[in-house]
Amino acid sequence: MSDQRRARMHPDEVDVPTTLVRRLVDEQFPAWRGRRLEPLPGRGTENAVFALTGDDEDLLVRLPLRAEAAAGLDGERAAAGELSGRTRFATPEVVATGEPGEGFPFGWTVLRLLPGTPADGVDTAASEGLARDLAEFVRGVRALPLHGRRFASAGRGGDLHRHDAWVAECLQRSEDLLDVPALRGLWSRLRALPHVSADVVTHGDLVPGNLLLDDAGRLTAVLDVGGLGPADPALDLLAGWHLFDRPAREVFRTACGGEELDWVRGQAWAFVQAVGLVWYYVDTHPGMSSLGARTLARVLDDPLV
Repeated sequence: MSDQRRARMHPDEVDVPTTLVRRLVDEQFPAWRGRRLEPLPGRGTENAVFALTGDDEDLLVRLPLRAEAAAGLDGERAAAGELSGRTRFATPEVVATGEPGEGFPFGWTVLRLLPGTPADGVDTAASEGLARDLAEFVRGVRALPLHGRRFASAGRGGDLHRHDAWVAECLQRSEDLLDVPALRGLWSRLRALPHVSADVVTHGDLVPGNLLLDDAGRLTAVLDVGGLGPADPALDLLAGWHLFDRPAREVFRTACGGEELDWVRGQAWAFVQAVGLVWYYVDTHPGMSSLGARTLARVLDDPLV
């Protein structure tokens, strides 16, 4: 077991060394004491993730890095149950729930380890097959019943102009990293896009790292479903800008369907997410920072407003 320290991604995160996770698992789930435990670096920004492998099945141990992530555990479990079996793609299945202990202050979960390669390690730019798969997943999530729920969050998925302060801060911090004047001008137009379409259920965070692919580059599983809930139907369309260049992105757009305004707002949500990734993770998670920069380059190359 390696306890090599990684750079801290958040100022308020807790340390989660492998030795701590081993003690937690052995104490709370003694039947798994003989399983091999290995960290999966780069598999999360809000959680520390470890593979717990054995002869019968492989599991995933997922521990929140900070209180904000820990507060969403109940919602993640509910979302996993709501989404389970509703599309042909695998989604997280909670096997067990751990309690605080051994100096770790939060609850944590054990899930089945889903097969596949994270899409953030694959060149997906021209993958029209993946574009169709992902659109199928988006449509399947949209078909889930709202049960009377409406968007009620300060995060992505409501009115774009409510993110003005965040975008302004990100652009200020990115003067040496991005073409800030061009991005500022584009945001002045994106932020004014009206919110017309009714809420639907969305995944909420379709970044490449949350998608698992098979050897042929096709979608097999979607991870991190804690953001599942009602939001602007444009929200999940941001994946088109994170994953694809223009031809494959057009395949994704057509296969998702919906209003033209939704597609334009999808570009705006991609902007909001990407502009925060570049500066925030530039030193601590270069892959996430590069994702943000690549997405913004696509947006600037093909502005819809």
